[in-house]
Amino acid sequence: MGDEEKTRKDFGDAVNMTAGQLEKWLGTDESKAVGAKSGDNDGESTGHASGRRIVKLLQTKQGDLTDDDYGHMRKVVGYVHRHLAQRPDQSKSELEGSRWRHSLMNWGHDPLKS
Repeated sequence: MGDEEKTRKDFGDAVNMTAGQLEKWLGTDESKAVGAKSGDNDGESTGHASGRRIVKLLQTKQGDLTDDDYGHMRKVVGYVHRHLAQRPDQSKSELEGSRWRHSLMNWGHDPLKS
């Protein structure tokens, strides 16, 4: 398996929300309320900006993906894996409205989705 193929597979495994689900989520107040904010994105969190990019990646044909796109896909995979490893010791109902879950969802992964 080549690097690009592995990246697409890993990205597909990490991102379990569709472009439509993610786009709808990014429009919520909960989505906008979590994540580290940088000064260069008009107060938008890094994860929220990443979510908008993930929507575009999900809508992009495989042959049109750039090296920069693959780099962001790898960044998403790394973030999701690191964040999942930090799962709080809470019940599913407690996790539902947690900042931990909301942050992951900004990166295209809903940890409560089966």
